[in-house]
This record gives sequence, structure tokens and C-alpha cells, in this order.
Amino acid sequence: MGLSNLGIIHTIVGIVAITAALISYVKYQRIYLGSRSGLIYFYGTLITSLTAFGLSSTGGFNPGHILSLLVIALVLVAYFLYAKRKGNTGARYFETFCMSFSFFLSLIPTVNETFTRLPVGSPLANGPTDPLIATALLVLFVLFIAGFIYQFVRQRKINSQGEGA
Repeated sequence: MGLSNLGIIHTIVGIVAITAALISYVKYQRIYLGSRSGLIYFYGTLITSLTAFGLSSTGGFNPGHILSLLVIALVLVAYFLYAKRKGNTGARYFETFCMSFSFFLSLIPTVNETFTRLPVGSPLANGPTDPLIATALLVLFVLFIAGFIYQFVRQRKINSQGEGA
């Protein structure tokens, strides 16, 4: 598969972060920073996004690095809102959006790299412009939109009832 040592670390930490996010989604219907899985996602995503700057198939700064900067900004804003804006307020909507959108954006390079590398020797896709990748990303985008609408409605209900997280 041609991964460098940094690429291996980046991939392992990224898989752990994505797994933690999925666990948090199942348990809390969102990536909840008050949970172990939410914090694993947060720290894993930071590490994965930062290590992405040491990886480049083009030899320089590329769109993937811009995506990493955006993901870093999203998780940091979400963490700030979680830590500094307590209670069931409008901040919860934005916090949830930031975490969910960071997850969706993290899946863009994940899908691309997975589909162009696996199975080894006969990858599913030829490159980032392959129709299979575009289709997979479209499906993930629709799931992101539907999921966030669900999270928004759920948070509105929580806010109106004065419940906890």
C-alpha cells in the first residue's frame, strides 16, 4: 500500500477516531464531547489532521491540507462551545454541527484513500475523480444532512424540556 511510518500512524489514529465517532453517534446520537468516545474522536481527529500536514502525494501544500485546517477549526470551536457555553442553549446546535461536519469532512479523504488503495492490487477506484468515490461521498453527504436535521430536532426538544446533554 506504500504507507510511510507517519502515514501508518495517521491511518491508525484516524481509524480509532472514526470508530469513536460512530460509537458516540450510536450511544448519544451525536459526537458528545462529554463522553470518552467523544473525547477520543476529538483528540484523534486533531492528531490525524495535524499529521496530514506531513503527508502529501503532490509534494506540497494541497487541498487536503486546507481540509485538515477546516477540520481542526471545527473541532476546536466545538470544544470551546462545549467547555465555555454550558447548558442547553443555541451553542449546542453549533457545537453539534461543528462535530458532525468535521466527521463528514474527515470522511472525504478517508473514502478517497480507502477506495484507491483497497483491495490491495485491485483498488475499487482509480483516483479522486472516480465515479464510485463521487457516489460514496454523495451518499455520505445526504446522510450528514439527514443526521444533522435529526440532531437539530432532538436538540430543540432537549432545550425545550430543559434536559441534560
